[in-house]
Amino acid sequence: MMVNGSDIPKRAVRLTRREVEVLSLIAEGYSSQEAADKLFVSKRTVDFHLANIYAKLQVSNRVQAFQAATRMGLLKSPWAEQQRAA
Repeated sequence: MMVNGSDIPKRAVRLTRREVEVLSLIAEGYSSQEAADKLFVSKRTVDFHLANIYAKLQVSNRVQAFQAATRMGLLKSPWAEQQRAA
């Protein structure tokens, strides 16, 4: 199966519960430091999780990570929730 019209095959990607938590906060607009404060960890720990997320999803920034995770069904889109409520 092709992803985004490219020749890269779709592969199984698994994010840990903590990676999903980190990416969800980042997607909500929190900075790494703010996410760290909410999760009671260091900024370095959040950045470590983000690096792992980027590697797993083969992306290079927060926006791409959120888009890829949402597209793959690894993360719920907050906009999808709003549309269902409307």
